[in-house]
Amino acid sequence: MRYRFKWLLVSLIIVAGRVFAQDQKDERAPNTMQARVMACAACHGQLGQGTDNDYFPRLAGKPSDYLYNQLVAFRDGRRKYPPMNYLLAYLPDSYLHQIADYFAAQRPPFPVLVSSPVSADVLSRGETLVNKGAPDRRIPACASCHASSLTGMEPAIPGLLGLHADYISAQLGAWRYGTRTAASPDCMQQVAVRLTESDVTAIAAWLSSRPAPAEPAPVPRGTLKMPLACGSETK
Repeated sequence: MRYRFKWLLVSLIIVAGRVFAQDQKDERAPNTMQARVMACAACHGQLGQGTDNDYFPRLAGKPSDYLYNQLVAFRDGRRKYPPMNYLLAYLPDSYLHQIADYFAAQRPPFPVLVSSPVSADVLSRGETLVNKGAPDRRIPACASCHASSLTGMEPAIPGLLGLHADYISAQLGAWRYGTRTAASPDCMQQVAVRLTESDVTAIAAWLSSRPAPAEPAPVPRGTLKMPLACGSETK
């Protein structure tokens, strides 16, 4: 009797173990890129649409090469933000390409616009800098590289819409002060060092106030004649 009880107990343990293992298997995340990039979703949104946090930008729809270049920059320490640096530290180039391709293909809605706290004069100045630049200070228009639609250009120039003003301002500041860099020729650094603080405020305010573009895709490679020798900027 004691032997049978022990055998029954062992059998129950084995069956319970198999059921638990099956449950664990059933609960395992599917082996898809959508599941793999869930680590990105908390900050950038499930489809890379961005979040309400000022510092987490929209990734969706940006050129794949641009996204890949930024992932490499975070992994290799050229862009410094500890959560991103740690998250990407040991990921190979091939996997970073897959992540970039996934977000580049997404087309979630753009965020709802909020009223800009700056004056109409500041917004007007931002519009001028974005669309016409400041030739007297050798500042090209943002649109000359990022397209008149401001959706970027393939293969590696990003769109500028759907971003918070504080994020845009922070990135322009990082280019100005050299805490964000690109492979030579570092065109954004060349432009940003010519901007004043008030220029940055105006550009960020106007860009963040723009509605979603009718066609969010980047323009094809070679559509724009670059004002600087940037080639496949921005790395």
